[in-house]
Order: sequence, then structure tokens, then C-alpha cells
Amino acid sequence: MAHPINVAVVGATGAVGREMVLTLEQRKFPVVRLRLFASPKSVGRTLRFRGEDVPVELLSPTSFEATKLALFSAGNAISREFAPLAVKAGVVVIDNSSAFRMDPEVDIIVPEVNKERVRHDRMLYANPNCATAALVMALKPIYDRAGLRRVVVTSLQSVSGAGAHAVQELEQESRALLQGQSYTRSVFPHQIAFNVIPQIPQANAFALDGSAGEETKICQETRKILGDPHIRISVTCVRVPVYRGHSLSVNIETARRLSARDARELIRAFPGVEVIDDPAKQLYPMPIMVDGKDAVLVGRIREDASAENGLQLWIVGDNLRKGAALNAVQIAERVLEVDASKRFGM
Repeated sequence: MAHPINVAVVGATGAVGREMVLTLEQRKFPVVRLRLFASPKSVGRTLRFRGEDVPVELLSPTSFEATKLALFSAGNAISREFAPLAVKAGVVVIDNSSAFRMDPEVDIIVPEVNKERVRHDRMLYANPNCATAALVMALKPIYDRAGLRRVVVTSLQSVSGAGAHAVQELEQESRALLQGQSYTRSVFPHQIAFNVIPQIPQANAFALDGSAGEETKICQETRKILGDPHIRISVTCVRVPVYRGHSLSVNIETARRLSARDARELIRAFPGVEVIDDPAKQLYPMPIMVDGKDAVLVGRIREDASAENGLQLWIVGDNLRKGAALNAVQIAERVLEVDASKRFGM
């Protein structure tokens, strides 16, 4: 067993931060001392960890003294300011924002896909976008066997991907509309209850080519994680009135023919993935099946006769687990596994 180390969670009171704390406990990560950091409005709150109340502290440039590992989930601005300070203090940082994902010196890690990129001489790693994480889990075994020419994704993303306030907005707006009352939104630009919004993130303008920010992220990150800049990828992201769990309809063209049966078996054998694929019995992945679940679920695997070497997949994953907190903790586990004695002096 790895020697316990001091761990910090930055953005601990957000939806992902809370899930990180829970995941550290559930996976029995070797924490000797856990420190929690958040914005000034959260200072004084506590979160439970291993039966104790851990206080939330204010993040400052000196917060990382005696800390060996930090999980960040506090947004791009905080990551850009404080992650370099943590690294300078000798802390390994695993960042859940998009601040460093496309930095050529920073690897985006999904351990089941590219754990070999975790090395003892690297101090900063990026967590992927929550939809990207689920996508590459299903694509990797197909890519390894048959290659990928083109991937077309429609991502149906739950409101928890926009944070705890977005979850509250869906709940409150739904209740108000059902009671015939008006509701003033603060998170989404349009009604989210009983509606879908084809723009993620909701506050960003579209690019010149018509793409929203989330769509560009998924394209770029998927190529980088798979290590293939030549895969043609098109993505449309839609916010849907689901509390938790992202769903992706994925159409792919492989470089070499792969039957649906073979694809199903390859995906079934891949770690961290479960195949639920018996439509005749109405068995297929749904968001309600992944709430709090580590595995990515894949179903509706079938051949697409409209395209050469075409396949169609339906992928569902918990965006707060494998899409964020679980993946970050798995990276941390891999960091300890690679060379704990050199990195942490154990």
C-alpha cells in the first residue's frame, strides 16, 4: 500500500469538489491529511471525510505548504493563478478545468486509455471534459483494433455539468412551471425545464465556424488523448433537463471494417466500461442508471449501412464521477503507482 500523503482539494464545495472528497474516501486513497479550499463565501463550512468534519479554508498562495497532491476544480481563472504556484511548491496538480488541456506540455489523462503518459517527471496533469472522458472510453478499443477516420457526436448533457446552481435552477423552474408560476433564471439563457438548449457553455459566444466552446473542447481533447490529430470529429452539445449523467449518440467510420458484434466484444472487454445492449428487452444505457456509478455504459451498438465501415454507439456516463472526480482520483492513484519514492520521497 502507498504511503499516506497530504492532499488538497481546491473548489471543494462545488459539485465536482464534493464528489472528489467522496471519491477519495470511497477508494481509500492514502490521505494522511486532507485540506479543503474554496471561495470566501464557503470558508467556515465543513465537509465530512472519514467520519470527521474537515473545515473549508480560504485559498491563498501559501496554501500548499506540506501538501504533496492537489485536485483542482475551481474554474480556469483559479487554476491559471494557483496551479503554477502549487507546482512550484512541489505539489502534483490534477486540474479539472480546461486551463491547461491543450498546453503541449500537459497531458490529458484518462488512465484506462493513456496511463503510460503519467511519468515521475511531470507535475501537472489535466482532467478531460466530462463528455470527452466517456467518449474516449468507448472509442479506445475500437481505435486500437480498426482505427478511426471520422467521429460524429451528439452530446446530451445534464445540468449538473454546469454546477450545483444549475441543478437548483432546473428543480425550481420545473416546480414553478408545474404550478403555473413565473420563474426568473440566473444560470441558463433559456428555459431548461421541459426544454433542451443547443449551446454549452451557456455564457460563451459561438465561434466563427458556428461551434460552441464545449464542442471544440471535445474535438481537440479526443484527438489529443488518442494521440491522433488526423481523426475527423464533429460535435453538437445540447443541455437537457436531466440532473446527472451525460449521454452521447456517436456515429463513427473506422479505417478497417469492424462488425457490430466485434465492436461489442471489444468494448465489453475494456476496463471501466459496461455493455448494456439488448434493445429487444428494452435494455440500453440511460442517465438514471449511472448516477453515482463509476462505469461508462455503452449500448445500441449497430452497424451503419449509410457509411463505409460505419458504426453507431450510445454512451452514458456520470459526468461527476468518470467525467470528473473519479478520473482525477484515478490519475492520482497512477501518480503514486508510477514512482512514489522519487516523487514523494517515500
